[in-house]
Amino acid sequence: MKDEKGKSPSQSSVETRYLLMPHQANPHGTAFGGVIMAWIDMVAAMAAQRHCGREVVTAGIDSLAFKEPIRIGDHVALKASVNYVSRSSMEVGVRVIREEPYSGRKAIATTAHLTFVALDENKKPTPVPAILAETEQEKRRYENAKLRVQARKELLKKIN
Repeated sequence: MKDEKGKSPSQSSVETRYLLMPHQANPHGTAFGGVIMAWIDMVAAMAAQRHCGREVVTAGIDSLAFKEPIRIGDHVALKASVNYVSRSSMEVGVRVIREEPYSGRKAIATTAHLTFVALDENKKPTPVPAILAETEQEKRRYENAKLRVQARKELLKKIN
């Protein structure tokens, strides 16, 4: 079910948590990047689905920055929200926060921006509801996403 007027980012945001286990880490005891990337893709897809009420596919990962290592035993919180909407695509921002379970110390470990496309019943791109940024933070994320979308389009023109 789509809301034709649009949705605010808070209406479709998703938060989830994991515990980093030994099989998800490298010999140094820190998370494999691919594990974190899979978690990011999953939580971002859920936010995109909640926004448009449809099946979505990942069209691209526009940025992925590993800022701090996540160690075995750390709690890992992922927060995803739709930042920007085009006709059938959405940019979703994800913040990955590592938390030391005993001290409670938190730090941003990874950030990412992904693009998803909504699909109709025939697996074709379909329009999505507008984004209705309400808070100052949502408005800032929208404007930043708009700049990223424009920069990506300009880059594609230059390299194609």
